[in-house]
Amino acid sequence: MGLIREPLDVDFEVEPKSLTQKEKEAISQYIHDYKLKQTKKSKKKRASTRKKVKQ
Repeated sequence: MGLIREPLDVDFEVEPKSLTQKEKEAISQYIHDYKLKQTKKSKKKRASTRKKVKQ
């Protein structure tokens, strides 16, 4: 996203738009999937960085 500068003689007003229940659920599902994906990546990194001890 970029920064939009307001001209001196113009005021921009943005009215908030509430989300629908379907949109809220979609966002929640995306966040849940993203967090699961991140934990899987971190587990793989931890396992590969351990040193094996020869006996």
